[in-house]
Amino acid sequence: MRRNWALYPYVLWMALFTVVPILLVAYYSLSATGLGFRLTLTHFARVFEPLYLAVLWRSIQLALVSTLICFLLGYPVAMILAGSPMRRQFSLIVLFVVPMWMNFLARTYAWMTLLEKNGLINKLLGLFGVEPLNMLYTSGAVVLGMVYNYLPFMVFPIFTVLRKMDPSLLEASGDLGASAHQTFLKVIFPISLPGVLSGVTMVFMPSVTTFVISQLLGGGQFTLIGNLIEQQYLRAYDWGFGSALSIILMIVILLSMGLMSRGNAQEEMGGLL
Repeated sequence: MRRNWALYPYVLWMALFTVVPILLVAYYSLSATGLGFRLTLTHFARVFEPLYLAVLWRSIQLALVSTLICFLLGYPVAMILAGSPMRRQFSLIVLFVVPMWMNFLARTYAWMTLLEKNGLINKLLGLFGVEPLNMLYTSGAVVLGMVYNYLPFMVFPIFTVLRKMDPSLLEASGDLGASAHQTFLKVIFPISLPGVLSGVTMVFMPSVTTFVISQLLGGGQFTLIGNLIEQQYLRAYDWGFGSALSIILMIVILLSMGLMSRGNAQEEMGGLL
């Protein structure tokens, strides 16, 4: 059997920077504090205390809201991109890509200057006699930061699928008497579902694990699971509890990905039948 030597560097990279870190996290989550390894489930027991479950649930809620908004905004944009001429597609794609070239922290700090009481948005509202609004350090500001930073991750997977769609399917739908609404529900959306599921995954995962956006735009008033993990590692130095939180978060993400993959597989089987 011929060996593919080109795969070895990739396997080594995955082992060093993916498998080994996960094993270390699992080790600390099951190890009691002190010298040597002593198996314990104390750290996992703390995760299921009401205080920390509330933090996890809040993180999932905000991530779901951000994902839903990204879908509602991103799907029409993806359709516009897919239906535009090639030259216009390039210009529109550049408008989405260029902001992503800027540093993530810089983009988030920019929103802080826009949302603060003396920021540009409140100054513009003041021209119409509107009192300054308290937009910064709220859950809405956190969701806005997530949507702004992760919206392209929803748009591009859907756009990629729609761009490959056979135009003759739309023509056939119209010839059979289907309205534009029916064509979308029966033809366009089912075909684009793999892109939708990819976009949902790519938005939900960073949203539920973020800590920079909630720390800057939430002002520390909205502790999410990412903030809690960061605090355990860098401030409380409780690596065991931080590792247990990380393991639980990985399980939540894997379960959500599994459910979406199963839904995608069932949709494809339904299409074949």
